[in-house]
Amino acid sequence: MGKTERSFKLLVASIVIFTGISMGAFHVQANGQAPSYNYSYWGDSISAPDAYKPTTLVNGEDLGIGPFIEPSDIHVTEDQMIYVVDSGNNRVVMLNHRFQLIDTVASFDNNGKKDQLSNPQGIFVTKEKQIFIADTGNNRIVQLDQNYQLVTIIEQPSSDLLKDDFVFQPLRVVVDNAGRVYTMAEGVFDGFMEFNVNGEFNTFIGANRVQVDPIELLWKRLSTQAQRSQMVMFIPTEFTNLDINEEGFIYATNGDNSSDKIKKLNARGTDILRREGYFDPIGDIRYPIDIGPSRLIDIDVSDSEMYSVLDSKRGRIFTYNNDGHLMYVFGGIGNRRGLFHTPVAIERVSEQFLVLDKALGEITVFKATNYGHMINQAVRSYYEGDEESAYHFFKEVIEMNANLEFAYAGIGKALLRQGDYKGAMENFKKSLDQKNYSKAFLLYRKEVLKDYFPTILTTILVAVIGLFVWRFYRKLIKRRKEITIE
Repeated sequence: MGKTERSFKLLVASIVIFTGISMGAFHVQANGQAPSYNYSYWGDSISAPDAYKPTTLVNGEDLGIGPFIEPSDIHVTEDQMIYVVDSGNNRVVMLNHRFQLIDTVASFDNNGKKDQLSNPQGIFVTKEKQIFIADTGNNRIVQLDQNYQLVTIIEQPSSDLLKDDFVFQPLRVVVDNAGRVYTMAEGVFDGFMEFNVNGEFNTFIGANRVQVDPIELLWKRLSTQAQRSQMVMFIPTEFTNLDINEEGFIYATNGDNSSDKIKKLNARGTDILRREGYFDPIGDIRYPIDIGPSRLIDIDVSDSEMYSVLDSKRGRIFTYNNDGHLMYVFGGIGNRRGLFHTPVAIERVSEQFLVLDKALGEITVFKATNYGHMINQAVRSYYEGDEESAYHFFKEVIEMNANLEFAYAGIGKALLRQGDYKGAMENFKKSLDQKNYSKAFLLYRKEVLKDYFPTILTTILVAVIGLFVWRFYRKLIKRRKEITIE
């Protein structure tokens, strides 16, 4: 999708928002329900089947360890171990995939002395079971091994890149396969802080673009130096969270209202996120003016480059495929099961979603419905190159929700890979995917020309030979007439 086309559709959607033509996407606040929905090519909110249903609530009291107090983060490992950062209790709680208590960690041995966590905010566990804790209250990152023994501590870094009054307060942390540590720190606007395997600060990566107010920029240029010094500085926005996939790409969310609220950063800190959906992945594209756009505060990247983001304003979880198409939405703010008070973190356990609520001190477990499972499988199959399975899964999805336009695009892409260009054209037309429709059309035209080329060539040759014979015959008749006259 071109930038011009995307901008036009965003403009249309904005006009619809501000004129209040349709409020379907946010009826959840009015009637206490949390209906599932998606967005059409034109930006209309369209109802959809539930992709996930709440099944279980997990809290500290049921686990027999006392209530969670303002928990802030949750992490799930490959072997489906669940780590919960219970910030108010200064501890980390470990559960298995059945949500049974395994252990808790609140302190560790530090050179023969008992060292305790203080208001931890983030956690990451590597494949080798190395536990990295953003121990915010102690201004450090603590690394423990699988036996909870201290490995190293990353404390206040020293660098020319940091201000003299900088105070290190890590909030979230991830680690790549090479052992580099990336942390989101309080008050840091230059991006994520990168530390090498020895815990030494390297640099910042992925700083957000500066958001400039044109009116204030004009005033700055017209003002005196003294007046300018009193004005707000143009500084990048802070990130709100991060996650990392197996390939080492960092997926991040930020708190501004731009089109790149979600980023996929490579090793150089360059954003390489694909935004090929009908709209940029920003959460809700339609919302009440008094509430404003989605504020994305957490992100979870799954297999096949599917990723989910959490909107703290409306408590919704938005899941996108690797191209940026919105797959499904669920959740909301409220008092019923499946709704939240203050959601702060999300994670996946196989086909289940975990949503951590800070105020309620509990985890809501969501299980995929048949509809959600089919969408996940369709996206996975296409990503893995299994076009035949992707085709059948997308067909199943459409039978359950004929309004899911990107599913037609998925069928079209599967057929395109299989060489069925005519069928691909038909589905791209239904999904209004002009770019891929043009691609399928060119391939289909080439295929038709190839199939009929021998017939066309034969026809041309016959026509040429016939024309030659006809001209020869005319000349022959003319010559005979001339001889007869003589």
